[in-house]
Amino acid sequence: MRLAVTGREGQVAASLVEAARGRDGVEVVAVGRPALDLARPDTVFAALEAARPDIVVSAAAYTAVDQAEDEKDLAFAVNAIGAGKVAEAAATLGVPVIHLSTDYVFDGTKDGAYVETDATAPLGVYGASKLAGEEAVAAANPRHIILRTAWVYSPFGKNFVKTMLRLAADRDEIAVVADQWGNPTSALDIADAILHAAAKLADDRNFAAFSIYHMAGEGDTNWSGFARHILDTSRAFGGPHATVRDIATSDYPTKARRPQNSRLSSAKFANVFGWQAPHWRASVEVAIGHLPMGRAFIPVK
Repeated sequence: MRLAVTGREGQVAASLVEAARGRDGVEVVAVGRPALDLARPDTVFAALEAARPDIVVSAAAYTAVDQAEDEKDLAFAVNAIGAGKVAEAAATLGVPVIHLSTDYVFDGTKDGAYVETDATAPLGVYGASKLAGEEAVAAANPRHIILRTAWVYSPFGKNFVKTMLRLAADRDEIAVVADQWGNPTSALDIADAILHAAAKLADDRNFAAFSIYHMAGEGDTNWSGFARHILDTSRAFGGPHATVRDIATSDYPTKARRPQNSRLSSAKFANVFGWQAPHWRASVEVAIGHLPMGRAFIPVK
């Protein structure tokens, strides 16, 4: 089984490459710029054709949530038009596409975890561009799995876990928002879920449950609770630690509005694919354990 994943420098692509190591019969080819540039749709098909995939994983995205408010055209070019071209290329090659989306397609006003049938209502450009991408993917390739996930972190790239560790190396206290709730999700777990779904697609040529799914870490917390567990884990590994001070969203204004409730129910994915993410606390510990020695990193134990 050969997977081509877009977004070579991204957390999911790096995690997929990592997860595929040592798995017999699984190969992951990460494809990215300049060969494949979602802002240049004419590059997409040739790059994916050259990868000779059995399944395409559409993970590349424009993810600068605040900057997107000023770069709407670019966000939609990458997240909507570009994502649609990836799905179209997969359809032309005769293979399914697994596309990554986001909790930001919701407005966060629901009391409880969002399910796939809940109404979408993005609060900003980023969420709107990702929702448009979902629609473009579904229209371009009927053999699609759209995975909405949330609060993604990993040992790779830039993310909240690594930001907290970097800040803790320089200060004694970190102020973190305490009134936004969601499911921290390790990209390592996302990669495992993708490989699990891909294996089912490879084994079941008549798979009929192409659809939208939620796939996020088990359990929920707020950003400050997330930060506390990161830093407690860091201290246990002998790394940097700082006190976390709770603040309100209004104390930390941003250009783009964030949903106050990003909780996602992953029950549908678990029922169809027989796979469920570990609890987010355990996955944080695994991700931190992967980090190399360094001023803002944790030694591998």
